[in-house]
Amino acid sequence: MDFKGEKKQKELLTKVRREEEEKRAKLLAKETNLSYIDLSFIPIESDAIKLIPEEKAVKANATAINEEYKLLHLGVLNPNNKETQLLVSDLQKSGYKVKIFIISKSSLKKALSQYSSLETIKEITGQIDISIIALTELQKKITSVETLKKALEELFGAKASQIVEAVLAGALILRASDIHFEPEKNNVRIRLRLDGILKDIVDVPSATYFLALDRIKLLSGLKLNIHEKAQDGRFGITSGGEAIEIRTSVLPGAYGENIVMRVLDPRAVKINLQDLGIREDDLAIINQELQRPTGMILSTGPTGSGKTTTLYAFIKKILTPDVKIITIEDPVEYHIDGISQTQIEPEKGYTFENGLRSIVRQDPDVILVGEIRDYETAEIAMHAALTGHLGLSTLHTNDAIGAIPRLIDLGIKTPIIAPAINLIMAQRLLRKICPACAKKRLITEKELQNFKKLITNLPPRAELKNKLDEKSQILEPQGCKDCHEGYLGRIAVLELFEISNEIEKMILKSPTEAELKEVALKSGMITMTQDAVIKILNGITTIEEAERILGSFRS
Repeated sequence: MDFKGEKKQKELLTKVRREEEEKRAKLLAKETNLSYIDLSFIPIESDAIKLIPEEKAVKANATAINEEYKLLHLGVLNPNNKETQLLVSDLQKSGYKVKIFIISKSSLKKALSQYSSLETIKEITGQIDISIIALTELQKKITSVETLKKALEELFGAKASQIVEAVLAGALILRASDIHFEPEKNNVRIRLRLDGILKDIVDVPSATYFLALDRIKLLSGLKLNIHEKAQDGRFGITSGGEAIEIRTSVLPGAYGENIVMRVLDPRAVKINLQDLGIREDDLAIINQELQRPTGMILSTGPTGSGKTTTLYAFIKKILTPDVKIITIEDPVEYHIDGISQTQIEPEKGYTFENGLRSIVRQDPDVILVGEIRDYETAEIAMHAALTGHLGLSTLHTNDAIGAIPRLIDLGIKTPIIAPAINLIMAQRLLRKICPACAKKRLITEKELQNFKKLITNLPPRAELKNKLDEKSQILEPQGCKDCHEGYLGRIAVLELFEISNEIEKMILKSPTEAELKEVALKSGMITMTQDAVIKILNGITTIEEAERILGSFRS
């Protein structure tokens, strides 16, 4: 037999074997009541195949074919195989709806051959496991913004996974709340938000960034081939056994896609009320209100003012086995054991409004509504507070008193507002001065006079550790290896607006903010500005920081 004839015979045998494989696959599909597909004629999406690590795909004799809106088409040799079933279960736990197709060995071989040109992610769950050893090694290198910059510069040209891991580890070590990747004309700027302030870390080459971008998109469950639309996703980090969620937002820009990654560290909700920097006299009022079985406690302030953290601290305070607590949030930022947490999904019809109606029927003792945004949610929340529930929620207003006209603007009648609300609190977050390097100085005459005006008629419950006079000392930031430019951590400055019988009667008459404020101050309310002055004089923060957040103290 000549060479050509031998070659033709081999091709014929291969074709016959292939046809037999496809017939067996079709027969199995019929027996298992599943669909059959031949991948010889079907393109396999690279985005989809990257969702499953090669090792798992080989072990399960399965391959991703395509994925859209969390619906994953999965090709398998045998749906009854234990490893295949385990893979399907893992995918479903990760939020995917899985549609199974029966494929032949040849189709599987074709699909698996694509892994040779792909960098796959470590875990199907979208989790990066930063091991204790790796984190310890990075902690030795990363102790400040400068050392993080140096560590990242050493990784230029390295694998995308190493770059992303170093940025994430640096954010964890430095306790950053957000990571920013901002493409510019010639490079990409990486910044971290530390204690509420954005800090430049390093400029990376665009080529390095684009590798990291694909890696972050993969981890976050985003489409690699979409560049002109905004995308949102999430993934998790496990570090030393602690599960930390990362929320990813990708936005198109002039020089590439901007990324912001929000770091949701569960350690933020393990703090007690005392750790928030609340004064003892304010704590006494809050604890008293938390003991009441009915009524509403509202936390107000702009985005990023710590409202959610404060409400979680409230829940931690009142959480006992005999109390049922249900939340409705957008989204659930931190998971707390012992309570029922739900998340709105407007596209599925689960909104604050109808979700809250369902929650009330679940016989809760305490209801937390992530945010009051509209009339319907406000009305149901207020009625729940009047009918045997303790309600906790947030509202976007500048100060505590502004919550009353805001609720009226939403359409809530004053006869409902007045008896429903027990306490309204407003807050902001100020950076604490670093105790290791802070420097004392005498207060100036102008500062002294301004402070005296600000704390005139301060109620006796507010305690100043030191007498306010020309000998008073305040602190100035310096900066050391342990802090961020002289500051370390943040505290809340608060104002508590208690709804007394007198104020309740006023609300029924739809008073102006000025009228409410006058009565509230006479009743002993301490404003956020006064709270900041107390914390400055007690050596907790600085004039500069308080004015940055609250505006000028100078008259």
